[in-house]
Amino acid sequence: MGDHSCNGTQSSIKALSSDPQLFEDQFDKLVTDLSERDIVDPSLADALTRLREVLVYNSPLGKRNRGLSVIGSLRDLLPPTQLTQDTVQQSLVVGWCIEMLQGCFLVADDIMDGSVTRRGQPCWYKRDGIGLDAINDSYLLEASVYRLLRIHCRKQPYYVHLLELFTEISFQTELGQSLDLMTAPPGQIDLSRFTMDRYKAIVKYKTAFYSFYLPVAAAMYIAGIESEEEHNNAKLILLEMGEFFQIQDDYLDCYGDPAVTGKIGTDIQDNKCSWLVVTALETMTPEQRAELEACYGQNDDACVEKVKALYNTLQMPKLYHNYEEESYQRLQKLIACHAQNLPHSVFLNFAKKIYKRTK
Repeated sequence: MGDHSCNGTQSSIKALSSDPQLFEDQFDKLVTDLSERDIVDPSLADALTRLREVLVYNSPLGKRNRGLSVIGSLRDLLPPTQLTQDTVQQSLVVGWCIEMLQGCFLVADDIMDGSVTRRGQPCWYKRDGIGLDAINDSYLLEASVYRLLRIHCRKQPYYVHLLELFTEISFQTELGQSLDLMTAPPGQIDLSRFTMDRYKAIVKYKTAFYSFYLPVAAAMYIAGIESEEEHNNAKLILLEMGEFFQIQDDYLDCYGDPAVTGKIGTDIQDNKCSWLVVTALETMTPEQRAELEACYGQNDDACVEKVKALYNTLQMPKLYHNYEEESYQRLQKLIACHAQNLPHSVFLNFAKKIYKRTK
Protein backbone atom coordinates (compact mmCIF):
# COMPACT_ATOMS: atom_id res chain seq x y z
CA MET A 1 0.00 0.00 0.00
CA GLY A 2 2.94 2.32 0.67
CA ASP A 3 4.15 2.10 -2.96
CA HIS A 4 0.60 2.66 -4.19
CA SER A 5 0.34 5.82 -2.10
CA CYS A 6 3.73 7.06 -3.22
CA ASN A 7 2.97 6.53 -6.92
CA GLY A 8 -0.31 8.35 -6.54
CA THR A 9 1.34 11.30 -4.88
CA GLN A 10 4.04 11.56 -7.54
CA SER A 11 1.50 11.47 -10.38
CA SER A 12 -0.59 14.03 -8.52
CA ILE A 13 2.35 16.43 -8.25
CA LYS A 14 3.07 16.10 -11.97
CA ALA A 15 -0.54 16.58 -12.95
CA LEU A 16 -1.69 19.34 -10.62
CA SER A 17 -0.46 22.16 -12.84
CA SER A 18 -2.42 20.89 -15.83
CA ASP A 19 -5.56 19.63 -14.08
CA PRO A 20 -7.17 23.08 -13.73
CA GLN A 21 -6.67 23.62 -17.47
CA LEU A 22 -8.04 20.17 -18.32
CA PHE A 23 -11.02 20.95 -16.11
CA GLU A 24 -11.52 24.37 -17.67
CA ASP A 25 -11.41 22.90 -21.17
CA GLN A 26 -14.30 20.54 -20.40
CA PHE A 27 -16.88 23.15 -19.50
CA ASP A 28 -17.92 24.41 -22.94
CA LYS A 29 -18.19 20.82 -24.21
CA LEU A 30 -20.47 19.89 -21.32
CA VAL A 31 -22.67 22.93 -21.90
CA THR A 32 -23.00 21.76 -25.52
CA ASP A 33 -23.88 18.24 -24.32
CA LEU A 34 -26.59 19.66 -22.08
CA SER A 35 -28.09 22.16 -24.50
CA GLU A 36 -27.68 20.52 -27.92
CA ARG A 37 -27.10 16.78 -27.65
CA ASP A 38 -30.14 14.63 -28.55
CA ILE A 39 -32.44 17.66 -28.42
CA VAL A 40 -34.11 18.33 -31.78
CA ASP A 41 -37.36 20.08 -30.85
CA PRO A 42 -37.07 23.68 -32.16
CA SER A 43 -39.74 24.87 -29.73
CA LEU A 44 -37.20 24.44 -26.89
CA ALA A 45 -34.75 26.98 -28.34
CA ASP A 46 -35.54 29.75 -25.84
CA ALA A 47 -35.41 27.38 -22.85
CA LEU A 48 -32.08 25.95 -23.99
CA THR A 49 -30.66 29.45 -24.40
CA ARG A 50 -31.71 30.12 -20.80
CA LEU A 51 -30.08 26.86 -19.68
CA ARG A 52 -26.79 27.92 -21.27
CA GLU A 53 -26.99 31.32 -19.54
CA VAL A 54 -27.71 29.68 -16.17
CA LEU A 55 -24.80 27.26 -16.54
CA VAL A 56 -22.28 29.88 -17.66
CA TYR A 57 -23.21 32.37 -14.91
CA ASN A 58 -23.50 29.93 -11.99
CA SER A 59 -21.05 27.08 -12.56
CA PRO A 60 -17.53 28.12 -13.62
CA LEU A 61 -16.67 31.20 -11.53
CA GLY A 62 -15.97 29.70 -8.09
CA LYS A 63 -12.72 28.32 -6.69
CA ARG A 64 -13.64 24.89 -8.17
CA ASN A 65 -12.02 23.07 -5.26
CA ARG A 66 -14.84 20.53 -5.12
CA GLY A 67 -14.74 19.70 -8.82
CA LEU A 68 -10.96 19.56 -9.04
CA SER A 69 -10.83 17.33 -5.97
CA VAL A 70 -12.30 14.45 -7.98
CA ILE A 71 -9.39 14.24 -10.43
CA GLY A 72 -6.91 15.20 -7.67
CA SER A 73 -8.13 12.40 -5.41
CA LEU A 74 -8.21 9.94 -8.28
CA ARG A 75 -4.55 10.62 -9.06
CA ASP A 76 -3.75 9.76 -5.44
CA LEU A 77 -5.92 6.63 -5.44
CA LEU A 78 -4.71 5.03 -8.69
CA PRO A 79 -1.20 4.37 -10.03
CA PRO A 80 -0.47 6.20 -13.31
CA THR A 81 -0.73 2.96 -15.30
CA GLN A 82 -4.42 2.69 -14.40
CA LEU A 83 -5.27 6.33 -15.14
CA THR A 84 -6.51 6.01 -18.71
CA GLN A 85 -7.59 8.98 -20.75
CA ASP A 86 -11.21 7.82 -20.46
CA THR A 87 -10.96 7.59 -16.66
CA VAL A 88 -9.50 11.09 -16.44
CA GLN A 89 -12.24 12.38 -18.74
CA GLN A 90 -14.98 10.80 -16.62
CA SER A 91 -13.50 12.23 -13.42
CA LEU A 92 -13.52 15.72 -14.98
CA VAL A 93 -17.18 15.32 -15.93
CA VAL A 94 -18.07 14.15 -12.41
CA GLY A 95 -16.15 17.13 -11.03
CA TRP A 96 -18.28 19.49 -13.11
CA CYS A 97 -21.39 17.65 -11.89
CA ILE A 98 -20.37 18.60 -8.34
CA GLU A 99 -19.81 22.22 -9.39
CA MET A 100 -23.28 22.29 -10.98
CA LEU A 101 -24.84 20.79 -7.87
CA GLN A 102 -23.04 23.47 -5.88
CA GLY A 103 -24.46 26.08 -8.28
CA CYS A 104 -27.95 24.68 -7.71
CA PHE A 105 -27.59 24.99 -3.93
CA LEU A 106 -26.11 28.50 -4.12
CA VAL A 107 -28.78 29.91 -6.45
CA ALA A 108 -31.50 28.68 -4.09
CA ASP A 109 -29.59 29.62 -0.92
CA ASP A 110 -29.05 33.20 -2.11
CA ILE A 111 -32.80 33.62 -2.66
CA MET A 112 -33.61 32.24 0.79
CA ASP A 113 -30.97 34.42 2.46
CA GLY A 114 -31.71 37.55 0.43
CA SER A 115 -28.01 37.73 -0.47
CA VAL A 116 -26.69 40.47 -2.75
CA THR A 117 -23.42 39.22 -4.22
CA ARG A 118 -21.90 35.85 -4.98
CA ARG A 119 -18.41 35.19 -6.34
CA GLY A 120 -17.82 38.90 -6.90
CA GLN A 121 -20.93 39.51 -8.99
CA PRO A 122 -24.67 39.97 -8.35
CA CYS A 123 -26.51 36.86 -7.20
CA TRP A 124 -28.32 35.23 -10.13
CA TYR A 125 -31.79 36.12 -8.87
CA LYS A 126 -30.68 39.77 -8.53
CA ARG A 127 -30.00 40.08 -12.26
CA ASP A 128 -32.45 42.11 -14.32
CA GLY A 129 -35.33 40.00 -15.55
CA ILE A 130 -34.49 36.97 -13.38
CA GLY A 131 -36.05 37.37 -9.92
CA LEU A 132 -37.80 34.30 -8.55
CA ASP A 133 -37.57 32.55 -11.92
CA ALA A 134 -34.16 31.62 -10.49
CA ILE A 135 -35.95 28.90 -8.52
CA ASN A 136 -36.56 26.99 -11.75
CA ASP A 137 -33.01 27.74 -12.84
CA SER A 138 -31.75 25.97 -9.71
CA TYR A 139 -33.77 22.92 -10.82
CA LEU A 140 -32.12 23.14 -14.25
CA LEU A 141 -28.69 23.04 -12.62
CA GLU A 142 -29.62 19.96 -10.56
CA ALA A 143 -31.14 18.17 -13.57
CA SER A 144 -27.97 18.89 -15.56
CA VAL A 145 -26.00 16.75 -13.08
CA TYR A 146 -28.00 13.61 -13.84
CA ARG A 147 -28.10 14.25 -17.58
CA LEU A 148 -24.29 14.50 -17.68
CA LEU A 149 -23.84 11.37 -15.56
CA ARG A 150 -26.13 9.46 -17.93
CA ILE A 151 -24.36 10.72 -21.05
CA HIS A 152 -20.81 10.09 -19.83
CA CYS A 153 -20.91 7.36 -17.17
CA ARG A 154 -23.90 5.13 -17.95
CA LYS A 155 -21.74 2.27 -19.26
CA GLN A 156 -19.34 2.35 -16.31
CA PRO A 157 -19.53 -0.18 -13.43
CA TYR A 158 -19.67 2.68 -10.93
CA TYR A 159 -22.64 4.48 -12.58
CA VAL A 160 -25.25 3.35 -10.04
CA HIS A 161 -22.87 4.13 -7.16
CA LEU A 162 -22.54 7.69 -8.47
CA LEU A 163 -26.29 8.11 -8.88
CA GLU A 164 -26.92 6.89 -5.34
CA LEU A 165 -24.09 9.06 -4.02
CA PHE A 166 -25.39 12.25 -5.64
CA THR A 167 -29.03 11.65 -4.69
CA GLU A 168 -28.22 10.73 -1.08
CA ILE A 169 -25.89 13.68 -0.56
CA SER A 170 -28.40 16.06 -2.14
CA PHE A 171 -30.96 14.76 0.36
CA GLN A 172 -28.55 15.22 3.28
CA THR A 173 -27.66 18.74 2.13
CA GLU A 174 -31.31 19.73 1.84
CA LEU A 175 -31.98 18.37 5.34
CA GLY A 176 -29.12 20.53 6.59
CA GLN A 177 -30.58 23.56 4.83
CA SER A 178 -33.93 22.81 6.51
CA LEU A 179 -32.26 22.76 9.93
CA ASP A 180 -30.57 26.07 9.10
CA LEU A 181 -33.84 27.73 8.07
CA MET A 182 -35.77 26.33 11.05
CA THR A 183 -33.13 27.49 13.52
CA ALA A 184 -33.32 31.11 12.34
CA PRO A 185 -36.72 31.73 10.69
CA PRO A 186 -37.15 35.17 9.08
CA GLY A 187 -38.28 37.83 11.52
CA GLN A 188 -37.86 35.63 14.60
CA ILE A 189 -34.85 36.40 16.76
CA ASP A 190 -34.42 33.65 19.34
CA LEU A 191 -30.81 33.13 20.36
CA SER A 192 -31.76 30.23 22.65
CA ARG A 193 -31.99 28.10 19.48
CA PHE A 194 -28.32 28.76 18.75
CA THR A 195 -26.56 25.83 20.43
CA MET A 196 -23.28 24.22 19.43
CA ASP A 197 -25.04 20.86 18.90
CA ARG A 198 -27.51 22.41 16.49
CA TYR A 199 -24.76 24.35 14.76
CA LYS A 200 -22.66 21.22 14.20
CA ALA A 201 -25.66 19.31 12.82
CA ILE A 202 -26.36 22.11 10.33
CA VAL A 203 -22.72 22.21 9.24
CA LYS A 204 -22.42 18.44 8.87
CA TYR A 205 -25.46 18.05 6.68
CA LYS A 206 -25.60 21.38 4.86
CA THR A 207 -21.92 21.70 3.94
CA ALA A 208 -19.58 18.86 4.88
CA PHE A 209 -21.20 15.99 2.99
CA TYR A 210 -21.36 17.63 -0.43
CA SER A 211 -18.25 19.79 -0.15
CA PHE A 212 -15.83 17.20 1.22
CA TYR A 213 -17.13 13.66 1.21
CA LEU A 214 -18.84 13.80 -2.21
CA PRO A 215 -15.76 14.52 -4.40
CA VAL A 216 -13.54 11.99 -2.63
CA ALA A 217 -16.25 9.31 -2.51
CA ALA A 218 -16.89 9.84 -6.24
CA ALA A 219 -13.16 9.40 -6.95
CA MET A 220 -13.12 6.27 -4.78
CA TYR A 221 -15.97 4.72 -6.77
CA ILE A 222 -14.31 5.62 -10.08
CA ALA A 223 -11.13 3.96 -8.74
CA GLY A 224 -13.13 0.81 -7.95
CA ILE A 225 -13.14 1.28 -4.15
CA GLU A 226 -16.62 0.17 -3.09
CA SER A 227 -15.92 -1.04 0.47
CA GLU A 228 -18.38 0.44 2.93
CA GLU A 229 -15.67 0.39 5.60
CA GLU A 230 -13.27 2.45 3.47
CA HIS A 231 -16.00 4.94 2.62
CA ASN A 232 -16.92 5.28 6.29
CA ASN A 233 -13.27 5.87 7.21
CA ALA A 234 -12.96 8.55 4.53
CA LYS A 235 -16.25 10.11 5.66
CA LEU A 236 -15.05 10.41 9.26
CA ILE A 237 -11.99 12.38 8.19
CA LEU A 238 -13.73 14.50 5.58
CA LEU A 239 -16.63 15.52 7.81
CA GLU A 240 -14.12 16.88 10.33
CA MET A 241 -12.61 18.95 7.51
CA GLY A 242 -16.04 20.09 6.44
CA GLU A 243 -16.89 21.29 9.93
CA PHE A 244 -13.74 23.39 10.07
CA PHE A 245 -14.37 24.72 6.54
CA GLN A 246 -17.79 26.07 7.54
CA ILE A 247 -16.45 27.57 10.77
CA GLN A 248 -13.81 29.24 8.64
CA ASP A 249 -16.53 30.48 6.26
CA ASP A 250 -18.43 31.96 9.21
CA TYR A 251 -15.28 33.71 10.40
CA LEU A 252 -14.56 35.13 6.93
CA ASP A 253 -18.16 36.34 6.62
CA CYS A 254 -17.41 38.74 9.49
CA TYR A 255 -13.65 39.26 9.28
CA GLY A 256 -12.82 38.55 5.62
CA ASP A 257 -12.11 41.21 3.01
CA PRO A 258 -15.02 41.32 0.47
CA ALA A 259 -12.51 42.21 -2.25
CA VAL A 260 -10.83 38.86 -1.55
CA THR A 261 -13.81 36.66 -0.60
CA GLY A 262 -15.99 37.89 -3.46
CA LYS A 263 -19.03 38.42 -1.25
CA ILE A 264 -20.32 40.85 1.36
CA GLY A 265 -20.90 39.09 4.66
CA THR A 266 -24.48 39.23 5.93
CA ASP A 267 -24.60 36.54 8.66
CA ILE A 268 -25.22 39.06 11.46
CA GLN A 269 -28.13 40.86 9.80
CA ASP A 270 -29.49 37.54 8.43
CA ASN A 271 -29.76 36.14 11.98
CA LYS A 272 -27.53 33.21 11.01
CA CYS A 273 -26.63 30.45 13.44
CA SER A 274 -22.91 30.95 12.85
CA TRP A 275 -19.91 29.68 14.81
CA LEU A 276 -19.14 33.22 15.95
CA VAL A 277 -22.50 33.84 17.60
CA VAL A 278 -22.74 30.31 19.08
CA THR A 279 -19.24 30.59 20.57
CA ALA A 280 -19.90 34.11 21.83
CA LEU A 281 -23.11 32.98 23.56
CA GLU A 282 -21.09 30.38 25.49
CA THR A 283 -18.77 32.97 27.05
CA MET A 284 -20.56 36.32 27.31
CA THR A 285 -21.99 38.04 30.37
CA PRO A 286 -25.77 38.60 30.83
CA GLU A 287 -25.26 42.28 29.93
CA GLN A 288 -23.43 41.37 26.73
CA ARG A 289 -26.15 38.86 25.86
CA ALA A 290 -28.80 41.55 26.28
CA GLU A 291 -26.89 43.79 23.85
CA LEU A 292 -26.51 40.91 21.38
CA GLU A 293 -30.23 40.12 21.55
CA ALA A 294 -31.04 43.76 20.82
CA CYS A 295 -28.74 43.99 17.81
CA TYR A 296 -28.44 40.52 16.21
CA GLY A 297 -30.55 39.87 13.14
CA GLN A 298 -31.20 43.59 12.54
CA ASN A 299 -30.66 44.97 9.06
CA ASP A 300 -29.06 48.09 10.47
CA ASP A 301 -25.44 49.13 10.05
CA ALA A 302 -25.13 50.45 13.59
CA CYS A 303 -26.44 47.17 15.04
CA VAL A 304 -24.04 45.17 12.88
CA GLU A 305 -21.10 47.27 14.11
CA LYS A 306 -22.17 46.76 17.74
CA VAL A 307 -22.22 42.98 17.24
CA LYS A 308 -18.76 43.10 15.63
CA ALA A 309 -17.48 45.21 18.51
CA LEU A 310 -18.88 42.65 20.93
CA TYR A 311 -17.09 39.87 19.01
CA ASN A 312 -13.84 41.81 19.27
CA THR A 313 -14.32 42.32 23.01
CA LEU A 314 -14.78 38.56 23.37
CA GLN A 315 -11.57 38.01 21.33
CA MET A 316 -13.26 35.99 18.62
CA PRO A 317 -10.30 36.21 16.20
CA LYS A 318 -8.02 34.67 18.83
CA LEU A 319 -10.56 31.96 19.67
CA TYR A 320 -10.93 31.19 15.96
CA HIS A 321 -7.19 30.88 15.33
CA ASN A 322 -6.88 28.59 18.37
CA TYR A 323 -9.72 26.47 17.00
CA GLU A 324 -8.03 26.30 13.58
CA GLU A 325 -4.85 24.89 15.13
CA GLU A 326 -6.78 22.38 17.27
CA SER A 327 -8.83 21.25 14.26
CA TYR A 328 -5.70 20.67 12.20
CA GLN A 329 -4.17 18.55 14.98
CA ARG A 330 -7.41 16.52 15.25
CA LEU A 331 -7.37 15.99 11.53
CA GLN A 332 -3.81 14.66 11.57
CA LYS A 333 -4.82 12.11 14.24
CA LEU A 334 -7.92 11.03 12.29
CA ILE A 335 -5.85 10.50 9.15
CA ALA A 336 -3.27 8.43 11.05
CA CYS A 337 -5.98 6.34 12.68
CA HIS A 338 -8.55 5.84 9.90
CA ALA A 339 -6.72 6.19 6.57
CA GLN A 340 -4.59 3.06 6.96
CA ASN A 341 -5.71 1.63 3.60
CA LEU A 342 -6.04 4.92 1.73
CA PRO A 343 -3.26 7.29 0.61
CA HIS A 344 -2.89 10.04 3.19
CA SER A 345 -2.26 12.52 0.37
CA VAL A 346 -5.97 12.33 -0.57
CA PHE A 347 -6.79 14.09 2.69
CA LEU A 348 -3.66 16.19 3.13
CA ASN A 349 -4.10 17.81 -0.30
CA PHE A 350 -7.60 18.84 0.76
CA ALA A 351 -6.31 20.19 4.08
CA LYS A 352 -3.68 22.36 2.35
CA LYS A 353 -6.42 24.07 0.36
CA ILE A 354 -8.55 25.08 3.32
CA TYR A 355 -6.39 25.72 6.40
CA LYS A 356 -5.20 29.34 6.55
CA ARG A 357 -7.29 30.29 3.49
CA THR A 358 -8.52 33.90 3.11
CA LYS A 359 -11.46 33.35 0.76
